[in-house]
Amino acid sequence: MTTAIIEQYYAAFNAGDWDAMLACLTDDVAHDLNQGSREVGKDAFRAFLARMNRSYRERLEDIVVLAAPGRDDRAAAEWTVHGEYLVADDGLPPARGQRYVLPGGAFFALRDGQIARVTNFYNLTDWLEQVK
Repeated sequence: MTTAIIEQYYAAFNAGDWDAMLACLTDDVAHDLNQGSREVGKDAFRAFLARMNRSYRERLEDIVVLAAPGRDDRAAAEWTVHGEYLVADDGLPPARGQRYVLPGGAFFALRDGQIARVTNFYNLTDWLEQVK
């Protein structure tokens, strides 16, 4: 069950189904942005998805979800994002439709069969080099 909710979360992401993605999360989900702050709650996550949807078109491939045997409260995932930078995001370079391919990963805390924390990691310097 631990890996199933993570797989469902990423399938919803790839389908652009934000409602299905949000359904995987607890109401008080903690979202740790890559090299950024923590945002808390589904409303904050919904706003994050809207920002992402405006600036980026992304698809995750080669997704591998990992969980320790006997643990239903923690999981991790590794993936490769294939994306296009559509509209400049705050504090980032101008967007001109630049394409990028970038490895990344996430750590998850789970509670009652839902995702209670998402902590994302990718190499921002690599991304910046690809979109300059």
